[in-house]
Amino acid sequence: MAVYKIMILEDDPVIRTELKNMLCGNGYDAAAVSDFSETITEVKKQAPHLILLDIKLPGTDGFSLCSEIRTFSDVPIVFVTSSNTDMDELNSIMLGGDAYITKPYNRAILLAKIASLLKRAYSAGHQDVLPYQNTCLHLESGRLEFNGQQIDLTKNELKILYYLYKNAGKICPRNDLIDFLWDNQLYVDDNALSVNVNRIRDKLASIGLHDFIKTRHRQGYFI
Repeated sequence: MAVYKIMILEDDPVIRTELKNMLCGNGYDAAAVSDFSETITEVKKQAPHLILLDIKLPGTDGFSLCSEIRTFSDVPIVFVTSSNTDMDELNSIMLGGDAYITKPYNRAILLAKIASLLKRAYSAGHQDVLPYQNTCLHLESGRLEFNGQQIDLTKNELKILYYLYKNAGKICPRNDLIDFLWDNQLYVDDNALSVNVNRIRDKLASIGLHDFIKTRHRQGYFI
């Protein structure tokens, strides 16, 4: 099961801790930023699946951050703010925000909104992105993203990772992977799968992802 990473951009330490505890308690991987001097760098580095964003932040404001994030990412952004003016809500929409929640927020409503946005953004039927742990597999572009870095994948490499992502946590037998890759073609060299997996591992290692694809002897591969 994929664990979604949510970044909290909130300067009030009490609310920040409250949000983090709430998210972690509901199965999310929550990361709270406390130093706002390099916020954009942190967003690129951590590559969250969703961002909770306050409007009033030290040194800048949520509107400016939202606008800048939209220049490089379509990550869902939820404004969680004490400002309840129609103009601020309109600005959040115009700048690319996906939802606007006012403080004091209702926990159940906020969690429902988060779940709805994540489902809409990352459901395989609606989006070409498969998240797993701290990675995102981009099906349309044939790339894998980790900590703000990306690797390009060949067609077979993408199909292997797609199969592993869809079966995350389960051992994928070699024969099943071979059938999926080569559509039951006869005379496929069994070593071809090993060659492709090793190439993927080398690419993953180049962006700091070591031992991401694991081997279970005589059974298959899994992540």
